[in-house]
Amino acid sequence: MALTPRPRRSDQSGRQPGTPEKPSTPPIRRARPADLPAIEELLSACQLPSDGVADRLGAFLLAWDGERLAGSVGVEPYGGDGLLRSLAVHPDYRNRGLGATLTRRALRDAQRTGLLRLFLLTETASEYYPRFGFRPIPREQAPPAVQASVEFASACPVTAVCMERRLA
Repeated sequence: MALTPRPRRSDQSGRQPGTPEKPSTPPIRRARPADLPAIEELLSACQLPSDGVADRLGAFLLAWDGERLAGSVGVEPYGGDGLLRSLAVHPDYRNRGLGATLTRRALRDAQRTGLLRLFLLTETASEYYPRFGFRPIPREQAPPAVQASVEFASACPVTAVCMERRLA
């Protein structure tokens, strides 16, 4: 009986030689005042509005890869509801699951803080958010406090799709 040689492994990960290592997700932390220029730069690069970010900086989660901002997401509270905004991933970090990681973390944090529903506006990602439980709704069904946000009132066009997710 001939023995089949075991494939050689290049390291302790079990990867075959020549197989690229799956990149890890950069650590996620709350935004700080010094982060504002990097957030605005990322949002601009992703063609997202940065209006109102400076006033709600503490509502943002950031994924930093060393000195580089890889991604952001914000959850602005408005009473028992919240506005998920500014989910952005730097082009060099796309298709690695970072957007999904940021979204799940934002949802978890929103639940922990007692928010009952989250709303969002999107022009380009209405097919992305249903996997996280969001569903499209008429914009006027968002609560008045959320509708009064900078995002609803001026930053996003009236053609943006409004979506809702219940958290409780």
